[in-house]
Amino acid sequence: MTATDGISADAIRSVDDYLRDEAAEPPPPVATGPITKETEIIAIYGKGGIGKSFTLSNLSYMLAQQGKKTLLIGCDPKSDTTSLLFGGRACPTIIETSSKKKLAGEDVAIGDVCFKRDGVFAMELGGPEVGRGCGGRGIIHGFEIMEKLGFHDWDFDYVLLDFLGDVVCGGFGLPIARDMCQKVSVVGSNDLQSLYVANNVCSAVEYFRKLGGNVGVAGMVINKDDGTGEAAAFAKAVGIPVLAAIPANDDIRRKSANYEIVAKPDDVWGPLFAELAQNVAGAPPIHPNPLDQDALLGLFDSDTVGRDVVLEPATLDDMCAVDRLEKASLEVIYDTV
Repeated sequence: MTATDGISADAIRSVDDYLRDEAAEPPPPVATGPITKETEIIAIYGKGGIGKSFTLSNLSYMLAQQGKKTLLIGCDPKSDTTSLLFGGRACPTIIETSSKKKLAGEDVAIGDVCFKRDGVFAMELGGPEVGRGCGGRGIIHGFEIMEKLGFHDWDFDYVLLDFLGDVVCGGFGLPIARDMCQKVSVVGSNDLQSLYVANNVCSAVEYFRKLGGNVGVAGMVINKDDGTGEAAAFAKAVGIPVLAAIPANDDIRRKSANYEIVAKPDDVWGPLFAELAQNVAGAPPIHPNPLDQDALLGLFDSDTVGRDVVLEPATLDDMCAVDRLEKASLEVIYDTV
């Protein structure tokens, strides 16, 4: 059974037409009234599976416990950012809800897509099903819907955006490219792939700063820290602070797997996330100095990453299954007179 079973072709075409019409609508005018309160918007990037959702769910919970009105927005097509916050329950996404409401001739309301727990507000942008569209375009469309819901009028102290960092796509780079946030933070660990992604994010920030952008890097959260030190060395090399180091601890792993929040004031890990919340709030946006590939590899032992491997050029003979035959040339060569 597929997701389109029971849905007529006319209904599917109707949704497609609606999405095209909505995408063609001009954005609302930029607000020009007096500033009554400045919301700090922070985008958090990291490699898939590095622990962004774990970090953000607990960070947003701690900020709320400290009296800060906080909104957590999942900007990952997997739509799993808020699952830890809500004990494993799936949060209806903005994209999916908007499509269903349009088919029913209804408008999307805040209560359809935004939910709260212990002072934390949360929502998921969502995205297309696998193989059925562009995840980055879904992010852009999700923000367009949020703007229609009054995003720029919402009254929050902090808005945290959970973004994939290992996808080179304009949609996922939206906060950096369009100055939609004041600063970004990266989540990484002591492995090459996560630091490669963190370095790419720093490169994107620096690229758009040169084009007149204002977004900077607040710092790095080291997750699953085993004490080997590569992530801390990376942060020092690019010139950003370490906001917190979350240890590779079995108690944290077990509680996270059971969808438990560990950033409660009375939890053993409460002080760690209280410090993270304080550091994130107070960190200024910094100009990073991204590394080239060799410098990134230099953070690791050569035995670990194969830094001493020599690139050996291939030949055409290597590429052929049989010995390559030398064919006679048809070129006519004239004797010099």
